[in-house]
Amino acid sequence: MSASRPRVLVTTRLFDDAAARFLEEQGLEVVPSGLPGDAVDTHIPDADLNAMLDGAVAWVVGLRAVTRDVLAAHPQLKVIARRGVGYDRVDVAAARDLGRVVTIAAGANDPAVADHTLALMLAVLRRLKASDAAIARGDWRVVSGADLTGKTVGLIGFGRIGRQVARRLSGFDVRVLVSSRTPDPDAAGVTFVPLADLIAQSDVVSLHAPLTPQTRHVVDAAALKAMKAGAVVVNTSRGGLIDDAALLAALEEGVIAGAGLDVFEAEADPALRPLAEALAARADVVATSHAAGSSREALARGNWISAQCVAAALAGEPVPPGCLIVDGRLK
Repeated sequence: MSASRPRVLVTTRLFDDAAARFLEEQGLEVVPSGLPGDAVDTHIPDADLNAMLDGAVAWVVGLRAVTRDVLAAHPQLKVIARRGVGYDRVDVAAARDLGRVVTIAAGANDPAVADHTLALMLAVLRRLKASDAAIARGDWRVVSGADLTGKTVGLIGFGRIGRQVARRLSGFDVRVLVSSRTPDPDAAGVTFVPLADLIAQSDVVSLHAPLTPQTRHVVDAAALKAMKAGAVVVNTSRGGLIDDAALLAALEEGVIAGAGLDVFEAEADPALRPLAEALAARADVVATSHAAGSSREALARGNWISAQCVAAALAGEPVPPGCLIVDGRLK
C-alpha cells in the first residue's frame, strides 16, 4: 500500500473489513492500533498514541479522551470520528478553535442500547443474578422477583434511544413517564412530567441523557431517597449521571431495590474503580462493562457510519445526517 495515501488511525475495537475496505477505496490508508480484540483504546499509553497519530489526517476513536493537548500536538489531524454517539470525552471547544471536524456515528447503536436497557430492567426486577448464583452453588430454591408488566417506568431524557426504549416498553403494558428539556407534545404513549414527579412515581428510573454540567449526578442521594422503596435504577447512558457513592449507600440501606448499570463514574476517574466494583459485586446490581452499544450489528453500523464521516469530511462533503458535532473549518 502506498505510503503517500492519507492515513486514518483506527483505535476502536473490531473495526471490520467492510469499513476498512470502503476507506481504502476512497484512497485512504487505514492504520489499525494493534489492540487486542478485548481491549479499548483507553489502554493505549500516551506516548504510543502520539506516535500512532503522527501523520494521521483522521482518527476513528473509541473511548479515548481527545484533549486540546492531543489536537494541538497533531495539527495535520483534520477529522475525529467517534464510533458511538457520546462525545463528552472530546474537547469540542478545542476542536472548533483548532479547525477540526468532530463527528459521531448517529443512530448506530440505538437499537442495541434500547435492547440492553430492557434486558437490565428485566434482569434486576426478576433478580436473575441472585437466582443464577444460587443455582451455581447448588441452591435450587426459588428467588422471587417483580414484574415489569403494569409498572411505571420513568425515562430521564428522550432522545433517539429513549424513544426506542419507550417503544419497546409498549409491549409490557406500563405507564411511561418522561422528563426532558424539550417535551414533545406529539409523542404517543408517554406522559411528560417534571423530574421530581418522575422520581417519586416511577418503579423503574432509566437514564437516557447526555452527561453535561447540568445533568451530572441528576440521580444523587436526594433523588434516591425520593424514590419508591422498591424502585430500581438503570443507566445505559453515561457514568456521572448517577452519584455512584450515593447509589451504593442507598442499596446498602435498602432505600431502593436494585440497579442495572452499564456505565460507572470510574470510567472517567480510575480512583473510583473500587466503588464501581463494590456496586457490581452486589446481588441486587446487574453490571455490564459499557457494552450496551456493542452488539455485533451495532459495531458494524458504527464502523460504517464512522468511515463515511471520515471520507466525506476529508473530501469537503456533507457527513451523514445527525453526525456532525463541530466543524472548526466554518469560522
